[in-house]
Amino acid sequence: MITFKRADHIHICVPPERLEEARKFYTDVVGLKLTHRPEVFKHPGYWFEIGNIGFHIGIEPGLLSTSRHSAFEVTNLAAAREQLESNGVKTYEEERLDDRERFFFLDPFGNRMELLEYSVK
Repeated sequence: MITFKRADHIHICVPPERLEEARKFYTDVVGLKLTHRPEVFKHPGYWFEIGNIGFHIGIEPGLLSTSRHSAFEVTNLAAAREQLESNGVKTYEEERLDDRERFFFLDPFGNRMELLEYSVK
C-alpha cells in the first residue's frame, strides 16, 4: 500500500510558442508567484507555488480539448471568479455538489481548471 503525504505539484502544458504568454497569464491574471526552477531541464518551463504545492508549466504541441483538470481550493470563490472574469476569462458551472461551491475555466492554452470553496457546516 502507498502512504501519501500530500500533493507535491501539478504540471500543465501549453504550446511552445505560447509559453511566455502562459507565464504572464499565471502571474498577472491569476496572481501566482514564480519560484525557482532548476536549470537541469532540457525543455523550457516555469514553476509557481499554489499554497503548499507546486504548479509547473511545460510545453507540448497540439493540445486537445479534454475533461482532465486540476482543482484548487480557495478562500473566497466569489473574489476569485471576479478576478478572472474582470480579466476576460470565461467561467462556467457544472454539476452542483452538496459540500462545496465551484466553477471551472479554461486558461488561454486549453487547460481546464476548477476553483472551489467548501461549505461551512
